[in-house]
Amino acid sequence: MTEKSRLHRSELAVPGTNLRAMEKAATLGADVVFLDLEDAVAPDDKERARANVIDALGTHDWSATAISVRINGLDTHWCYRDVVDVVEARGEIVDTVLVPKVGSPSDVEFVGTLLDQIEQRRGLEPGRIGITILIETAKGMANVEAIGRARPDRLEAMTFGVADYAASVQARTTNIGGANPDYAMLTDADAAGERQRHWGDQWHFGISRMVAACRAEGLRPIDGPFGDHGDAEGYRAAARRAAALGCEGKWAIHPSQVDLANEVFTPSDAEVDRAERILQAMEEAAKEGKGAVSLDGRLIDAASIRMAENLMRKVEQMRSR
Repeated sequence: MTEKSRLHRSELAVPGTNLRAMEKAATLGADVVFLDLEDAVAPDDKERARANVIDALGTHDWSATAISVRINGLDTHWCYRDVVDVVEARGEIVDTVLVPKVGSPSDVEFVGTLLDQIEQRRGLEPGRIGITILIETAKGMANVEAIGRARPDRLEAMTFGVADYAASVQARTTNIGGANPDYAMLTDADAAGERQRHWGDQWHFGISRMVAACRAEGLRPIDGPFGDHGDAEGYRAAARRAAALGCEGKWAIHPSQVDLANEVFTPSDAEVDRAERILQAMEEAAKEGKGAVSLDGRLIDAASIRMAENLMRKVEQMRSR
């Protein structure tokens, strides 16, 4: 069965045409590296990129990271050869296949069926290779709950692909994954006639809906790209928003964003300390026969315990890594 609890704080995108980047990718500290055969590769370079990825997977040491390969869309003639050629050649190394522009459960099922057959032919462990998907179209968002129930033996995670989603819904946007000053409201005028402008989060609905669909099915929700790799604070703000909404990680389209993602999605010392104290307080209360307990003047309830347990499970994964 596929790995449902894989760490996914940072996912580094590496074009299949960039040989130097693929050589260095596994050393940059990302939890996941995805080798890209889709958007980062021009049509005339698709075949060469696929061959490059197969070569890189067999040449470099990938033991320090999880490996994903983003295939071309199911509406292209490159898609099936991406799956067949890469997995037949390097199926023992690839951890997940990343499927773009998923619009319905059948998209996941198609890739899952190909993987079933390739694993059987190659003698690989059945279900070892997971599937991660991009929700980046209006159709995908409209069907996201049903998509989340497809191939539970393989489906691991969903990523919100903000750029293509914006194009699909014909949204007006500025920076990929950033804020838009037009998505704002004005307050009523105060006594001096002044009005305040409050910016909103244009992508709140999309991310929130995807997160809920993921959590309902035990999948990992991941935030997609932030286009301005020179804006570290903008990236942090977008990542913190995604974390607050329940995402477990974020894409890095440049090596400089890997550490930023790991920083935001790694619980702080204060968060870990409080979680440990919550669990300790509840353990002591149980020994004393108490049904409830307070910590720092606040009641600890069952939800507090679940949140603390979830956080500590992730912390233990990070510590072991």
